[in-house]
Amino acid sequence: MRFAVSPMWEITPSFRLLNSAAAHPVHRTWVEHVRPRMTAAGPERGWLTELIPPSGYVPDFLNPAPAGPAPTLAKELAAIQTAPVDRVRRDLDHLARHQGTLGPRLRALYADPQARLVKVAEAIETYWELALAPYWARIRTVLDADVLYRARRVAEHGTSRLFDDLHTSVSWDDNALRLARRKQPLTRQTAGTGLVLIPSAFTGPGLRTRTTWPDPPQLAYPARGVGLLWESRPATGTNALAAVLGRSRTLLLTELEHPASTTELARRTTLSTAGVSQYLTALRNAGLVSAHRVGRSVLYARTATAEALLAAACS
Repeated sequence: MRFAVSPMWEITPSFRLLNSAAAHPVHRTWVEHVRPRMTAAGPERGWLTELIPPSGYVPDFLNPAPAGPAPTLAKELAAIQTAPVDRVRRDLDHLARHQGTLGPRLRALYADPQARLVKVAEAIETYWELALAPYWARIRTVLDADVLYRARRVAEHGTSRLFDDLHTSVSWDDNALRLARRKQPLTRQTAGTGLVLIPSAFTGPGLRTRTTWPDPPQLAYPARGVGLLWESRPATGTNALAAVLGRSRTLLLTELEHPASTTELARRTTLSTAGVSQYLTALRNAGLVSAHRVGRSVLYARTATAEALLAAACS
């Protein structure tokens, strides 16, 4: 048994959430920031719309078994593009049984998986840069904290205690892992060896599973602390940090509570656009902000290093 943090396990539920009309109690702030940019940028969403229906089954080849504890999106996209042809077609047959038919893009994918999986990967990467990459440092903090918490439980109390608070539908009983309300049985005959546990920010409140032999079963569950993911963090006590970075650079870091463009930051702070651009370049070179192209604009976001620096200064 092992843990893994997977970008692809955030793609499907977050895409569904953005395309849903229902308000979400936890991710509402994220939706309010991302949805307008998604509309303005006008990304090619056709592939994802056909591959990720509003509910129900999602093709298993979109969630390859993580090769390590924290694979990058690039590694996962490489695994998707090299998925066996028969697996892709088997998954699409399964999707067609659930939906009744396949859209035009998926019919083309069925006819020539090797050629069309490149288009699928491009669509996923476009969505990632728009909706998740600018927030990944913050999301990773929550996911990594969940893994650390559960790893400590295993070390202190043993594997059986791990499942006490993983999810209400999961239990460890009589040396067997039991999943309540699962439509299909999970057996060693239908899945590979081992178990990969994947904390997720957007999966919830239920569980998501993937069982495709010979890969180990994957179990994605809601991560602890997701409810606090988008809470605003007061930027008080940054004078000490300003003495090191300068007031303008510190001001920009505090304003990047949510990713923003150079123009938006200039409007908020009353700094000149040229000045903001110069400061952001310095912060990026220092590893404190990251840049993400969205259509014709670029969004800047705080990195995990910047989050830790601000937290230390404010405490």
